[in-house]
This record gives sequence, structure tokens and C-alpha cells, in this order.
Amino acid sequence: MEAKTIPVTVLSGTLGAGKTTTLNHVLRESGDRDLAVLVNDMGEVNVDADLVAESSDISAEEEELVELSNGCICCELRGDLLDAIGELTRDREFDGIVVESTGVAEPLPVAQTLTLGFDQSDLDPTEFYEETGIEPLENCHLDTTVTVVDAHQFHEAMQSDEILDDDGTKKHLGDLLVEQVEFCDVLLLNKCDLVDEATLVEIEATLETLQPRAEIVRTTHGRIDVDEIVDTGRFDFEDASRSAGWIQELQEPHESAEEEHGVTSFVFEARRPFHPERFADFLDSFPDDVVRSKGHFWLAGREEMALMFNVAGQSIRVAPAGNWIATLPPEEREAQFEAHPELEETWDDEWGDRGTRLVVIGTEMDHESIRNHFELCLLTDEEMDADWGAFEDRFPTFEQPPDAADDELDDPESNGQEEIGIAD
Repeated sequence: MEAKTIPVTVLSGTLGAGKTTTLNHVLRESGDRDLAVLVNDMGEVNVDADLVAESSDISAEEEELVELSNGCICCELRGDLLDAIGELTRDREFDGIVVESTGVAEPLPVAQTLTLGFDQSDLDPTEFYEETGIEPLENCHLDTTVTVVDAHQFHEAMQSDEILDDDGTKKHLGDLLVEQVEFCDVLLLNKCDLVDEATLVEIEATLETLQPRAEIVRTTHGRIDVDEIVDTGRFDFEDASRSAGWIQELQEPHESAEEEHGVTSFVFEARRPFHPERFADFLDSFPDDVVRSKGHFWLAGREEMALMFNVAGQSIRVAPAGNWIATLPPEEREAQFEAHPELEETWDDEWGDRGTRLVVIGTEMDHESIRNHFELCLLTDEEMDADWGAFEDRFPTFEQPPDAADDELDDPESNGQEEIGIAD
């Protein structure tokens, strides 16, 4: 990457976490840096942009402040984001650009847009590119992703049943918070003056487990050293995409000893399917002390397709995670064996690669109790010989995904996820 390109910082965080306060502090303390700002707000009137303009000497008239309103840059305004970046970097050489995303934005798709641009198959060239022939990202690079976390409301947000509306897309507050934490280079734990030291240490332990690679910085009123989040050189898309705590735990499973602050994790594995009714009943009363769980599972009666399990706070979702390798034609299966020799070590003569592998992360968890509940949901010896199609199945149905590969089981994507009403 060219050293002369402009570094871009993306500032994420749920509503009220303190993003705008942090941004205003950065602008006031930027010194000789010439910074540009792009502010995204879901409303028709960009309130955050007004607050930035009022609290600093940055302005739209000087082409330093760009407003993106009435939509979210992680979904429907991605093209507008590229347009704005292109216009900002077309004629001026800023020392940095700070993008403040809306409170319902997920940082990963924003990072994809600022990294891949039009290489994303679902993103058409924008007006800027069509008019100028200039790639919007050729003069800048994504430098740092930052998530602001409200220390005072952290536990309440994780346990909240609140549903946020992102232009018709429903997002669970706890789920959104976890996604913002899991994809970032720097975590700003804000409003630390409202929380005692013991609680701060506990929150930090949870954040470190959810996102092991991020630097955690305590802040009050968004006061942060500008060098911590602007032009840091921290961002690496591959590292960021595969650094979440649940991914690391699935790659190197181990049952951790009880830590000082009670944040622990374990991996549950099984080579027989869950009984759909018993598993649904368990999810109806899933333990509150589990803050994150993810992986794939085998449901009796669904022998063709693996299902993804995704728990974040009070949100429980499932999605298709691809076809089992055992369902592939022999030649395709052999190709998978060649590419992944470790498959043969765990291959079952009857069921192939079918099974369950879930990571569970929580605070003050009773590992034995949760593990026993999972095991009680598995089919008994007698049920293994029964007609699985006769079992009551309240889980969502999904269309068969075409050409699914085995790596989808290890790192299932979020497409097609459904909040399962059995836990409401």
C-alpha cells in the first residue's frame, strides 16, 4: 500500500456510547493534522453532523465535513460512502479521515467497502467513478477500526431485549454490540467515571475474551490520545476477520480454568444430533450468563444441512451453514479429503462429518451444568434408531445452499440468519 495514501479511521459504537463526543475531542486535539470527517446518521436530518460542526471549527463549507443521512453505510449507503470518500480525496490531501458510523452500523461490511470497493460483487460503480474514472479508494486506505463501548450501560445492553430498527432490518442490541466489539482494532471503554474499578476490570475481561487482538483504552467523556486511533497502521482485514474470541476458541479448543474475573469459555462437541424439541426447549431458557456462543450443529431430521448457532447477549439466531461433506458426490468428497487431510481422522463410517461444535463464552458460567444440558438434548440410543422425521421441529426451515464447502462449517457466515422465536 502506498505510504502517501490518506489513513481512514472508522468509529463505531451503539447509540449513546459516546462516538460523537469522542470525535469532537479528536478534532479539538488534532493539532496540526488536517482531518476530514464523514458522519452517518439514520435520520433525514444528520444530528451528529450538526453536533460536530457546532463543537469544532470543521465545516461542510470548507469541504471537510460530509453528511450521509437517511440510511446506514454498512448496507444501503455503501455506494454513497465511496462517493463521499472519492470526493474528499480528489483534490485535497488530508492527514486523515474519520468516519463516524450510525449507532446501528456493523463495522465489518463498512471495512469491506473501504477495503474492496467495487470488487464486491453486489456493489455497482458509483456516480463519482462513472464521472471521473477515478477509483474512490486509490488515494486512501483503511487504517484503524474503533469501537466505542459504554461502560455504564454495558451489562444492561448485553442483557437487553431491545430491538433496533435499521431501515426495516431488525437488530438486537446485544447482538449488535458483540459484532461491533468482535471486529475492531481499538476498543474505547468510555464513561469509565460512572463505573467502579471492579466492574471496569470485569468488563475489560469480557471484551478481551470477545476480541483478543484489540487494544482496550479507558476513556472519560471521549478523551483519547489522537495517536491511539488516527494513522496507527493497525488494520489488517484478514487478522480482523479472524480474530474474534469464538473463532480462536474453535481453532484451538480448550476448557479454560476459572479466571480471576469469572470470564471463561469451553467448546462443546458431539457426534450425534440434537433432538429438535429438547434443544428448542433448552434454548427457551438458555443461561443468561452466556454472553457469546457460536458454531455449527447437527439437528435430527436435517441430515443434508449443517446449521449455524449464534448467541450474542439475549439474541439467539440460526442459519444454514452449508451441506455436510458426507452429502457430496464421491469425487468432490475426495477433493475435500485431499485439501483437508484431518477430516479422515474424525470421519464416521456411517455419518461422515456430521456433528456439533460450539464455543460457549460467559461470565460465572457453570460449565458442567451447561454441558449437561447440551448432552441431554442429544438423541438417546433408542432415539438414534427411531424415525427422526417424526420428531417435532420448531426450528426455521432453509433452502438448500448450493455448492457449500467444508470451510463454511468452520466459519459460518451471517447470511440468512433468523432470530428464532423459541427464545422470545
